[in-house]
Amino acid sequence: MSATSPYHLPTLRRHYEQAAADKAAGEKFYKLMADYNDKDAVILGYKGAAEAIRARDASMFNKLSYVQAASRTFDQAVALAPTNAEVRFLRFSVETNLPSFLGLSQHVDEDRQLLVQTLLKHPQSGLDAEAFQTVRSFLVNRGHVSDEQAQQLSRISS
Repeated sequence: MSATSPYHLPTLRRHYEQAAADKAAGEKFYKLMADYNDKDAVILGYKGAAEAIRARDASMFNKLSYVQAASRTFDQAVALAPTNAEVRFLRFSVETNLPSFLGLSQHVDEDRQLLVQTLLKHPQSGLDAEAFQTVRSFLVNRGHVSDEQAQQLSRISS
């Protein structure tokens, strides 16, 4: 994607960060991603994240339908790129925040394992420095890895 594309990865990452913190930014991000209909796995991952954020901000009546749409979008993205760490991170970050009774968090352990293995390979992880920092910080700072894994990950420079 060119730097002028609304789907340029650094741009999507900023939208996602802002949307995670702000309802108006979440709606803007959702509207941008709702128009995306191509088959780039990472961009589809961001579309799934936008749908999940919309669920967070939706009425009780609509929450489940947005979460289910996000789950389907993540399934499509992972099918296109099963080992892509950024796609797995987006799904992981959403699924770890879903209530367990929904039964839509079945990939948490699998995604965590893939993410840790990928990060430990850095700089040959396939992640750029920005994505590496984001994923590592999320896993370590939110307690999604063991103390031993956190120590291993903190020794890797981006």
